[in-house]
Amino acid sequence: MPRSNVDAAPFGHYAPRGVCALALRATRRCPTGWLGKRTAFFLRGLALRVLGARPLDVVSLGAPMRLYPQRNVAEKRLAFTPQYFDAPERALLAERLKGEFVFLDVGASVGGYALFAARFGGPRARILAVEPLPEAFERLVYNIGQSACANVKAVGCALLDVDGEISLFVNPGNQGATSVCIVGAEANARQIRVPAKTLLTLAREEGYERIDAIKLDIEGAEELVLEPFFRDAPSTLRPRLIIMEFTLLPMAATLETRLRSLGYREILRTRENVAYTLAEEEA
Repeated sequence: MPRSNVDAAPFGHYAPRGVCALALRATRRCPTGWLGKRTAFFLRGLALRVLGARPLDVVSLGAPMRLYPQRNVAEKRLAFTPQYFDAPERALLAERLKGEFVFLDVGASVGGYALFAARFGGPRARILAVEPLPEAFERLVYNIGQSACANVKAVGCALLDVDGEISLFVNPGNQGATSVCIVGAEANARQIRVPAKTLLTLAREEGYERIDAIKLDIEGAEELVLEPFFRDAPSTLRPRLIIMEFTLLPMAATLETRLRSLGYREILRTRENVAYTLAEEEA
């Protein structure tokens, strides 16, 4: 049987102690300005050297999580500096997601966005967390279990332009940068085969009649997912809100033109992400 990537000890066994606890309290209080971030990153680095390979059991963005921050930038942010974890994007979601919404977290990693969104949904809200990397998927499932979120479901697959199987390139230094696209030149990058589905296939399997919001962080494969979906899916399934990473997207201008032709309007742009909403939603 394959070895689990999540320690089975009860939650709280890896609560921060000593230097790590002091650093965590300090980093989470650091402001968002340049000096605050420099201070937080310095203290975070010290704590990580003390922590070694051990995980941390913390509450982040309102959810209990077991985090392994050594080889995943997302987990490092969630553990020590959640105030820097896509704050404008999360504020936008908090404003838009109310009641019985449908939210897809594509490239969910260990659940930061999905578990944050769960705080705003009623019992009939549907949150789907999609993560292809098996190691991260196990941690995602564990974290969902700690929050007892009945409205969050995890799916272990990649999203692409075809159904089947795909090679996943695993970034050795940052598992969050793992992708179906080659976005780095690491000679020692590990390749694994994982199941793949189109966004339309996934939506049909889940029985969605609408998608209120979708967040995509899939390292440059956003257009591969969205273009066939817009081509083949009924207009009623088009997400009302799209948040996606754009820094690694090779065809950002083409995709932006496509989105505008479908009635989307840009409403937010940060260093890493861009958000679009359907114009009809603001009418």
